[in-house]
Amino acid sequence: MTDHLTLLSECRLCPRQCGIDRTKSKGFCGEGRSLRIARWGRHYWEEPCISGKEGSGTVFFCGCSLKCVFCQNHEISQGSTGYDITESELADIFLKLQDKGANNINLVNPTHFVPQILTALDIAKDRLMIPVVYNCGGYERAETIRLLNGYIDIFLPDLKYYDGELSFRYSKARDYFENAIAAVKEMAAMTGKPAFDDKGIMKKGVIIRHLVLPGGRHDSIKLMDMIGQNFEKDEVLVSLMSQFTPTKNCEGIRELCRRTTTFEYNSVIKALEKYGFEGFIQQRSSADDVYIPQFFNDKKVTFFQND
Repeated sequence: MTDHLTLLSECRLCPRQCGIDRTKSKGFCGEGRSLRIARWGRHYWEEPCISGKEGSGTVFFCGCSLKCVFCQNHEISQGSTGYDITESELADIFLKLQDKGANNINLVNPTHFVPQILTALDIAKDRLMIPVVYNCGGYERAETIRLLNGYIDIFLPDLKYYDGELSFRYSKARDYFENAIAAVKEMAAMTGKPAFDDKGIMKKGVIIRHLVLPGGRHDSIKLMDMIGQNFEKDEVLVSLMSQFTPTKNCEGIRELCRRTTTFEYNSVIKALEKYGFEGFIQQRSSADDVYIPQFFNDKKVTFFQND
């Protein structure tokens, strides 16, 4: 079995490339050697071709390489909520989710734990028969994405921003777009065109997600142009989201203290439609904090109550 964990000794998994020895300390992502999660179970709020009726077998990982002020999962991405598990325990979770009938294994915010995840997938690979989904914020290194070849079937990346000043203001990542677009191209080349089973459940491919931010429609429209210029219309799916909900961390950022308007959202929908991509348009009713999941610090509580 390949020793993937050596990648942690001088960590360059994400575009921050902080170079920290995460076997001894914590990187920019806030995580060290320990594999930390805050929830696992079947999740029903992804795109219909991911969740279906049976649910997506979702694992929420702690920490993050981005510092998005509007992050709905900030208590685990930027806070301390969560608990340690081993790679063997993660492999067991994958198999339990499969046994419960999940359509796939959905790795939420996995970038900084790629070595541990690959180790867990190596342990489970002879018994794991459902697709594996890499569900990320888009701030990825193409080099790290290449490590996933043969492990990941479906990529679910965000494409958050085009403008570097905006991505720095909201996520402390001025180089967001150039890294994200390169990574998504790598994802699409790796999986090929989207494919589905006879129930309409996705088996492989890429879904690009974009959350329309209040006051950000011009940047969103530019992103739609970038998607149209970089991908063929049958090469990827596109999922537009309207679920922005102001969080406590948005206080003091005037434009983020409200929800996205119908006008803003519809403007981006029109910009996307001219390129002919298939995909998903989220309902405006999704902008509600009821859709933010509960996270846990206790392994035993999560183990028995998530599913």
